[in-house]
Amino acid sequence: MGTLGGTQAYGEPSYWDDRYKNESGPFDWYQKYPSLAPLINLYIPRHHRILVVGCGNAAFSDGLADDGYQDVINIDISSVVVEAMQKKYANRPQLKYMKMDVRDMSEFDTGSFDAIIDKGTLDSILCGQNSQQNAAKMLHEIGRVLKDKGIYVLITYGAPSYRLRLLRGSSFWTIKLHVIEKLCPNESSEHQKRELTKPFVLEDDDGSSVEEALGKNPDVHYIYVCTKGDLHR
Repeated sequence: MGTLGGTQAYGEPSYWDDRYKNESGPFDWYQKYPSLAPLINLYIPRHHRILVVGCGNAAFSDGLADDGYQDVINIDISSVVVEAMQKKYANRPQLKYMKMDVRDMSEFDTGSFDAIIDKGTLDSILCGQNSQQNAAKMLHEIGRVLKDKGIYVLITYGAPSYRLRLLRGSSFWTIKLHVIEKLCPNESSEHQKRELTKPFVLEDDDGSSVEEALGKNPDVHYIYVCTKGDLHR
């Protein structure tokens, strides 16, 4: 998947089916696995069961498996990409691909996963029709299928002033915020100026202190690490 542009059909399977029919090779939204691995390793033990939502044709989950994660479920709304990924990774028992809408994950029992990783899916929904309703449905389902004390890792372009309100309004989360610089195609993650595994202190409810520290229009992606509380609604 590329940048998020004209967006009215983002909630429609037909849009993604057509897109994946015409997209050659894997594409990772925002960041590739090696850039995010230190943070993933920090919060998610390798024996935990992981759900990757809106997986697309990215190589991200392959990176998880290479790094020792043994139980990675991947879902996407596009049957085209799910069938392609099922064939591609048929010999990788650590990876399972399923066609599913993140707004309705009724095939999964409540408390099925230790961790959920979202790299661009919430952003995509927020760019489509009925964005607030659909985002609320998605976040409700994320909270439902997570175990208590489970982790939701949201990688997004959405600054705290936009995303914190949405996250706090949907569930009982404890939230830590990390940032990672956007990388040029041939740039190494070693050039990151800020240590990825060091979270920002959220000194206020709207995250304005973080935005002030980063400066105007920072060239970063935001990573919200949300821990589900026992009082999830």
